[in-house]
Formats: sequence, C-alpha cells, structure tokens
Amino acid sequence: MLTHELIPAAEADSKSLMVVLHGLGDSMEGYRWLPDAMGFPWLNYLLVNAPDDYSGGFSWYDIYENPGPGVERSRKALFELLDAQREAGFPADHIFQFGFSQGCLMTMEVAMRYPHRLAGCVGVSGYLHEPEQAITELSPVAKEQKILFTLGTFDPLIPAEKVKGQLNLLRQDGGMQIQSEELPKEHTIAGEEELSLIRDFLTDARGDQ
Repeated sequence: MLTHELIPAAEADSKSLMVVLHGLGDSMEGYRWLPDAMGFPWLNYLLVNAPDDYSGGFSWYDIYENPGPGVERSRKALFELLDAQREAGFPADHIFQFGFSQGCLMTMEVAMRYPHRLAGCVGVSGYLHEPEQAITELSPVAKEQKILFTLGTFDPLIPAEKVKGQLNLLRQDGGMQIQSEELPKEHTIAGEEELSLIRDFLTDARGDQ
C-alpha cells in the first residue's frame, strides 16, 4: 500500500488526474509546488511516496543491490494504485503518469506494462530497467501509450547517450511512441523551459478526451 495524497483540481468534477512519483531520497513533499507551477485548473494530482525509507525520504527500489525485486514490487503497487483510481472515478484514459529519476523509471514500467491505455506518461531525468526483457513483456496497449521523456545533456548521474539508446530500442524493437527531448540541464527539472514542454504534451494528449 503506497502512501498518497490527492490534490483536487480547481474545476469541480474533473476526471483528469496526474499521478506524481518522486526521485530517490525525496517524497511527495518535494512536489507540492507542481500543481501551481503547471497551472491547469482541470487537473487533479495524486502525490505518492515510494515504499522504502531512504536518507530521510523514500526510494522505489534498491540502488546498491539487485534493483529487480524492488522494481517489480513497486510496479505491482503502482498498478494497484492506478486500479484504485479507476475505481474511484478517474478513467484510465484520463490518468497521466509522471515521474522524476527513480520515479521516471517506474513511470516507464507503467507505460510498458500497465494493461490499460493512459492519457499519457511523462518521464524526467531517468532511465529504464532491463529494456530488452521489457520488450518481450509489453502490455497489449504499450504501443498506444503516449510518452514524453526528457534528458539532461549535463546530467552527472544518468548519461544521456545510454538512455537515448534504451529509448531507441523501445521505438525500433518495441514499436513504442516516445517523444524524447534533450535539455541543457543537470539532474533536475529545468524550470519553465521544461515545464512548458510538459504542459504542451499534457494539453495535446488531453485533446483525445
């Protein structure tokens, strides 16, 4: 069971939701600024804490040992959380998945394997867990998922070239739709420049609703 908090949309009865996943050592508290910064009155936000304690915050999986078991456990928990949001009245195709760093990896796990098509997935400054294996296990709707993935050309933690190779593999061998954008940034969200990209993506993806 993942700890989470709903921040309601300004527009009453809105069925659009963005599930927000933080990075290593952070928590939902690190993303309370996001709703105001995005400025979408039609969007609800579900801020989520990862399951494991880490350095005053939380983590989605173990970065020191084999990450696989933690990734699988967190993916299962996120699927259950998404299912619960659907039961609560947010249709799958009105739900956006957002994640930074470790949260980006988990967002891509959702994009590749969750069996329902979402409104869109936004991955920021992250990478993929075993993409070759994931391609053999894609959900029936994985090729329909809309994905925005941003990379930092100066990111000291996650080399952009390696991640670009992973994304190309998903496109070429997995047939997935991924819009990737490189930004001159380190391991962070690059202010208004990056937020503007995310806003445009959410607006375009919402156009299907």
